[in-house]
Amino acid sequence: MASIPLSPASAEKSTNLSDATVEGEAMAGAANLLSVEDVQKFLNRSRASVYRYANTDPEILNPPYDPKKLNPEIRQDKDDVLKFRPQEVQRFAEEVLGLNPTIRVQTPEDTVTQALMREILQELKAIHQLLKGTSVLEEE
Repeated sequence: MASIPLSPASAEKSTNLSDATVEGEAMAGAANLLSVEDVQKFLNRSRASVYRYANTDPEILNPPYDPKKLNPEIRQDKDDVLKFRPQEVQRFAEEVLGLNPTIRVQTPEDTVTQALMREILQELKAIHQLLKGTSVLEEE
């Protein structure tokens, strides 16, 4: 479980951020991405504010990185939903908003598909070991 500190840093901020738990969906590269609703909860801001903070442009599908904006993950289509890395939300909260909330990303529960894939992997490893042993015997 990855834990990223994100809690109020300055006394003048009136936001009250609490520890929250997000069950992120596993994406390619084993990255857990946050939805706009998740970011909204962590930053204690309105949905409209999150969209204002996001680095988006109606003319450009994936605008270049902007350190003053909340940069979403690369999208394939302009209609794809915005997803954010927890590290990017942390960076934005700390550097731009002056906050330090905490985001905890939990790995998703084991599904039938994941269990089946794990069993297939074990079987393939056993076959590999068997073939490896057979090739060593043939060489002698």
